[in-house]
Amino acid sequence: MDSRRPLAALLSPLISQLLILFLLLLPSSSSTNPLSIPNSTFENALQWNLLSIITHFVTTAEIAASFFLFPTRDRKRRRLTSSTTDNHRSIHITRDPDVCKLFFRMTSSTFEWLSGLLEPLLDCRDPIDSPLNLSSEIRLAIALFRLSSGADYPDISRRFNVSEPSARFCVKQFCRVLCTNFRFWVGFPNPAELIPVSAAFETLTGLPNCCGVISCTRFDIVGETSSENRSSIAAQIVVDSSSRILNIVAGFRGETQNFQILQSSTLCKDIESGDLLDSPPIHINGIPVPQYLVGLRSYPLLNWLVVPYSNDHEVGSEEEKLNNALGLMRPAAMRTIASLKKWGALSKPIEAEKKMAVAYIGACSILHNVLLMRDEEDSGMEQEGLKLDEESFDDFNGESNFEEDCRALDIRRVLGTRIK
Repeated sequence: MDSRRPLAALLSPLISQLLILFLLLLPSSSSTNPLSIPNSTFENALQWNLLSIITHFVTTAEIAASFFLFPTRDRKRRRLTSSTTDNHRSIHITRDPDVCKLFFRMTSSTFEWLSGLLEPLLDCRDPIDSPLNLSSEIRLAIALFRLSSGADYPDISRRFNVSEPSARFCVKQFCRVLCTNFRFWVGFPNPAELIPVSAAFETLTGLPNCCGVISCTRFDIVGETSSENRSSIAAQIVVDSSSRILNIVAGFRGETQNFQILQSSTLCKDIESGDLLDSPPIHINGIPVPQYLVGLRSYPLLNWLVVPYSNDHEVGSEEEKLNNALGLMRPAAMRTIASLKKWGALSKPIEAEKKMAVAYIGACSILHNVLLMRDEEDSGMEQEGLKLDEESFDDFNGESNFEEDCRALDIRRVLGTRIK
């Protein structure tokens, strides 16, 4: 803030009072009247008009100066909108909810909420040699537009009237801030937070103590320098029944088998070491059933990971009922993956290096949970999309290195007796 503005606000009242006092001390008549009209009424009226005019301007300056002492967010807030000129769409600032939904995949109220939350973090990380001089809202708009639409940087540069390096910096900064400061939004729940997660799954299927559905998906990557340099990376997610992401890890080579990703993940290590899913088990028919996750057939059967029976079973058997119940849980993961791939930056081959592509996946995952938290994410998904994803998951089968645990067979068997 300019240090002269508070000083102006303090001096203005003093100057105002001095001028008024000076005018009041003037004689009611003047011998030097340039018009030589000895009319005291005219002189008094003139003196009063001058007094009113000077008081008005001084008081107005005083009020204007005082506003600088109390800046409000509304004075600097910009609005986001779109306009069409010469067949090119450009982004400006507005409150139009449809425009925000179109360009940023969220309503204007969520955009403003997110902007206020991230403002101190987005404003304090400019390049040292060339500060951007962009508001936090514009930085946020650039990053969200890149993620939601998948637009390339030349297009973003034209729309926002910024240089391409500035647009790249805004996107990279936003992803770094989200993945560093707000990764707890996709952190695995603590024991108390897992209670409603398990209750929701039990309401859905009758299976108790389930703490999430685990699955994998793949994203294609194409380097920005060469369209022929294509590869893919895999991401492993755990979700609850509402499709909220409870855990995500990305960056594995795309051809890696699902069980290999699981085996290499910190999630598996934390569960195996007793740091996660460590609440006391429940007992069904004398068998202790610990907290567990549900996976596809491409995963191994473990005492903390329940997968469907692989062979066909008689109609109405407990094995078939269990498979059907697990099938009711799988769409939660399918919806989450479909939602992630609705983000423009992830819906096509990601034009970024691997490290930045992983940051895109992490940022979109956090935003997915944010939109769910604010009741803005779609809960439904076309059956065709779910089927395609399911087929792609089942392609990644392989021999597991996990040791078979006879307890896992007992756990799966007794769970079949609790199906609704």
